[in-house]
Amino acid sequence: MAHTDTAEPTRREFLYIATGAAGVVGAGALAWPFIDQMNPDASALALASIEVDVSAVEEGQSITVQWRGKPVFIRYRTAEEIEAANSVPLSDLPDQAARNSNLPDGTEATDANRSAEGKEPWLVMVGICTHLGCVPLGEQGDFGGWFCPCHGSHYDTAGRIRKGPAPENLLIPPYAFVSDTTIKIG
Repeated sequence: MAHTDTAEPTRREFLYIATGAAGVVGAGALAWPFIDQMNPDASALALASIEVDVSAVEEGQSITVQWRGKPVFIRYRTAEEIEAANSVPLSDLPDQAARNSNLPDGTEATDANRSAEGKEPWLVMVGICTHLGCVPLGEQGDFGGWFCPCHGSHYDTAGRIRKGPAPENLLIPPYAFVSDTTIKIG
């Protein structure tokens, strides 16, 4: 006759497990207010999006607005600027990713056209160089787009890095046209 030795949990083991579980729940209850206070308050969330009236912007002009403490470049590109951007083969670009899949309709834009469908002349970009965070100067540089004077990054008329140390194209924030002359950023 084989003798099987099964160890029944003791009362002490049960108390250890129950005390540990109660400690974890208690620690979570104590930590939650500290974690929750790190969330932005209502006034900060209200600033999470802005609406910009672009009715006064003429073809070939740019404006700069502030969104979440960052400059955002809004440019009404000319047909020549759009054609110059479309004529560059993607293989010639240091950064071939569009990085603007945040467009409101969910479509993935291409680097040759970094704008919302149907609104190709409008280019909306975060105006911070992707190298070290400087603010590039508009309508300058070797490609007629933006030039970062800090370390010499050159961006073209679509905000794509073409020359210099910047690793990525200028970023495209989430935005949508709420009317023909109003852009909602954020």
